[in-house]
Amino acid sequence: MPQLQNRQFLDFEKPIKDLYDQVEQLKNAQEKSKTDMSGAIAGLEKKIVETKRNLTDTLTPWHRVQLSRHPDRPYTLKYIEKMCTNFIELHGDRNVKDDKAMVGGFAQLGDQTVMIIGQQKGNNTKTRQMRNFGMANPEGYRKALRLMKLAEKFNKPIITLIDTPGAYPGLEAEERGQGEAIARNIYEMISLKVPVICVIIGEGASGGALGIGVGDKVVMMENTWYTVISPESCSSILWRSWDKKETAAEQLRLTGTDMLKFGLVDDVIPEPLGGAHWDYDEAADIVKNYLVPVIKQLQAMSPAERVKQRIEKFGRMGFWEETAEENNA
Repeated sequence: MPQLQNRQFLDFEKPIKDLYDQVEQLKNAQEKSKTDMSGAIAGLEKKIVETKRNLTDTLTPWHRVQLSRHPDRPYTLKYIEKMCTNFIELHGDRNVKDDKAMVGGFAQLGDQTVMIIGQQKGNNTKTRQMRNFGMANPEGYRKALRLMKLAEKFNKPIITLIDTPGAYPGLEAEERGQGEAIARNIYEMISLKVPVICVIIGEGASGGALGIGVGDKVVMMENTWYTVISPESCSSILWRSWDKKETAAEQLRLTGTDMLKFGLVDDVIPEPLGGAHWDYDEAADIVKNYLVPVIKQLQAMSPAERVKQRIEKFGRMGFWEETAEENNA
């Protein structure tokens, strides 16, 4: 986790920053004057907890979008580091190259060997460029599918960690079959014979998320979003400006609560108070404690039963109406 002096605060987190600044000032004054200020410091720390709780209770959809992109938020490799042991990263799609925006490999989760795959954004300018900001090319999705098929061969559960602003939209990606690669993954994932659990840990945008987002369980963390288009892009299409992005976030119904209500995800995983960026260890423990029993529950089912339920679950998604004219046709 970043040290306090290196932390970045969003606009609506300013009250928390002000309180932390006051705590630091008191600690410095205490050190210089050798005066006991522990009571005042404890009072401010208690107020920080209350402020985080109040902030969490009043978050708007746009706030959750901002938190999902928080620069201090843990990414896929951080969750793997904190949740797993003996992670062995596997590379390449055996066709074009190794896409750094998509990472994956075998790892030990508790007493279970799993295949864990996810998008990785990078935590500074250099690594963000190397990881292409978490936007995978077709070879990234083909690498993911190769690893899923490897997991199926050795009968190991698959966990995917979704965090992407979308699949890479560049000309070269389209030339190499971006749409086909994502469609192929969706087609193949629906019939995988091993348990598949998909966790949205940050941004879950469009086909970029769906390319590794078909599973027995699809769950979202509390401060994440999942929809076909970002609020900014939606605003630019509907209002010809990004200024309506907050309204777009409201109208897209993109939060975990909305997705759960629509039946598009199975669960919403809570985060540490204030968001996952405040405590990496706790965030990883919460996700791990969700995954371990769910894997065992899914392993108790036969492969045929899992595939059948997966197909039925995705087949039920969506809303439609039939008019009288259609019924009489």
